Amino acid sequence: MSQEFAGKTFLIAGAAGFVPGHVAQFYLERGARVIGLDNFITGTRETIEILSAYPNFTFYEQNIYEGLPDLSDEKIDYVLSLASPASPIDFSRIPLEIMRVNSEGTRLLLELTKDKKARFLEASTSEVYGDPEIHPQVETYWGNVNCNGPRSCYDEAKRFAEAITMSYHRRYGVDTRIIRIFNTYGPRMRPNDGRVIPNFINQALRNEPLTVYGEGTQTRSFCFVDDLVRGINAVLMSDDPTPFNVGNPEEYTIIDAAKIIIKALGSKSTIIHKELPEDDPKQRRPNISKLTGATDYRPQVSFAEGLQKTAEYFRNLSLRS
Repeated sequence: MSQEFAGKTFLIAGAAGFVPGHVAQFYLERGARVIGLDNFITGTRETIEILSAYPNFTFYEQNIYEGLPDLSDEKIDYVLSLASPASPIDFSRIPLEIMRVNSEGTRLLLELTKDKKARFLEASTSEVYGDPEIHPQVETYWGNVNCNGPRSCYDEAKRFAEAITMSYHRRYGVDTRIIRIFNTYGPRMRPNDGRVIPNFINQALRNEPLTVYGEGTQTRSFCFVDDLVRGINAVLMSDDPTPFNVGNPEEYTIIDAAKIIIKALGSKSTIIHKELPEDDPKQRRPNISKLTGATDYRPQVSFAEGLQKTAEYFRNLSLRS
């Protein structure tokens, strides 16, 4: 086990979630102390059980927009704002909770960061670009977002989270970083996550038809979670407070991704088409030249390798249930 971050303490909001759980484990395995916060609205107790196997992990069951635990005696070096639900199935189910965690919750985390003189990272999203009119998306693009559409509770909440992060940086000199996460997949995703990769993999494993919305010509870029975590760390340890895209720039149409998954898993599934949801982005691909120019980050896990690792997780999950 590396001791790269020995003596450092990371507070990770949303630690029971898919991406935050992997981030927490990344730092725990490198000698850091990690304090995790989560209210299990979308996270799992299984993830906290995995993290609790590390002696340097502390967990508080906490809804961060209602307040933070008493951390007055803690030395905290990094605060990572990773608590927001991010799946389409959550946008209609818990829209107000999504907006509150990204507004009130983010503010409380920034206040803590200011008090502790720590470094803050806001995990924003490619959804701030909306249905983009430029392709691939660069950090200087301001986006094309429907501010009252069915996805707006997440899109606009994350745009607010970026704005308040930069406001604390400018007004109080808080040491902040912002990442914009593009489509990510991997082990420990929720089976009913609602995003394309777990949907397709689970349908393929059951030999059920893969559900493609619209004609399937819309595109996405899929980043394996291990690559995303390395990108998050690269941005956190950089010196630039302005936003960075983090993801894998390889681009696939949805219909091609479905065909690749069927073939890769040896599935007997067919493909069916359903109506395209409102405001579904037509193209989504990150330009990561800012990140690769400022750091040594390069995606390392191929789509084929990542699919097999993710499918193995879901296959084992189905065997346990």
